[in-house]
Amino acid sequence: MELVVLDRSGKETGRKVALDETIFGVEPNTHAVYLEVKQYLASQRQGTHKSKERSELSGSTRKLHRQKGTGGSRKGDINNPLFRGGARVFGPKPRDYRFKLNKSLKRIAKKSVLSQKLKENNLKIVEDLNFEVPKTKDFIKVLQDLGLANKKTLFVLGKSNKYVYLSSRNLKDAKVLEYNEISSYDILKANEVVLFESSVEKIQENLRK
Repeated sequence: MELVVLDRSGKETGRKVALDETIFGVEPNTHAVYLEVKQYLASQRQGTHKSKERSELSGSTRKLHRQKGTGGSRKGDINNPLFRGGARVFGPKPRDYRFKLNKSLKRIAKKSVLSQKLKENNLKIVEDLNFEVPKTKDFIKVLQDLGLANKKTLFVLGKSNKYVYLSSRNLKDAKVLEYNEISSYDILKANEVVLFESSVEKIQENLRK
């Protein structure tokens, strides 16, 4: 399986990159993708929610009236959860929502979403970009030449490139990540995925393990 490499203006360079069919040509495992996306979203939660329970409220602990003989229900103190301004029963407490997944399952999920993007023709390979200075205007020109203007696009770098990252940082529809930072969620969320030429083999090495 081969894919043509494009230059920054969207034209074919004449070079092709071999794609491993065990990575870019697998049958998608939707449950594995679901689990990795769920893990990603769970890890983004702050988990700082908190409501006060009965023992944490400030207020008198005096019994409101005697236990029996009033004709009404028995009542404790004013912090009773049944009263307005009272405590909350089993309210939320700070917690960590993160959970672990096997590395092999996460690899299956990434293979699934990459294969799906390729199948839908939403995956491109572009020669590496090199900007002399960070310039958003130049990055926008690349998006337009590749036909990706106004499309949510994920760019995957083979190695850290500060100028490319800074040039894209202010664009809401473009996201630049290194090959070892991508998740199934990032790939799924993007309408188009652009792999820079140097990132392809590194992604394949990671997912062959």
